[in-house]
Amino acid sequence: MTTITWYGHAVFTIEHEDTTLLIDPFLTGNPTAAVAADDLTPTAILVTHGHSDHLGDAVDISKRTDAPIVAAYELGLFLGAKGVNVIPGNIGGTVTAGAATVKFVPAVHSSTVDDNGAFVAASVPSGFVVRLGGRTIYVAGDTALFHDMELIGDEGLDVAILPIGGQYTMDAADAVKAVAKLQPKIVIPGHYNTFPTIAADPVAFSEAVAAATRVKTVVLEPGQSTEV
Repeated sequence: MTTITWYGHAVFTIEHEDTTLLIDPFLTGNPTAAVAADDLTPTAILVTHGHSDHLGDAVDISKRTDAPIVAAYELGLFLGAKGVNVIPGNIGGTVTAGAATVKFVPAVHSSTVDDNGAFVAASVPSGFVVRLGGRTIYVAGDTALFHDMELIGDEGLDVAILPIGGQYTMDAADAVKAVAKLQPKIVIPGHYNTFPTIAADPVAFSEAVAAATRVKTVVLEPGQSTEV
């Protein structure tokens, strides 16, 4: 089995045997974080884009654990200059992280990094298709709904992790449309209720998914896990 844990906002781990992938580790300053950054010991860190609520504690965790950071090329250059090990990729490419493969797929969003108070463009945002423990898991990152999610669905998804908070990403209504395009076996909502601007009702989302598709929704509380 592969275990997925949500730690609040867009922070997830995907674990199987000796491989633990930590995704978008915004923990310090995250009011919904279920753990502190020092509590996690991943084997690799996946960062979808450079915004502070996704890059978060990635550099500090990487330096402490020696876990490499998987990121799109230009963001990887920025992080590598901070003295961490980086596994760079780009849209359409696939890299290896422990026992996992990670394919970079498009996300419709933006990506900058805060470089000592200056906001600098840092490559394209991405989602990931992760294959680990015999499971295929789509991590959407921050994205709007887009038609080519149907192509991502062609990967044969066991799980899709989607944002539902709106304002900065697709909202719950568009996320239901995304589920219909992706056709995963399971959908897990994220990126909601961290701040008032991204308030959403995951139960209502689950009910809407059930009404529109045959996909199962798994709603997690921060710190909760599910096995797939």
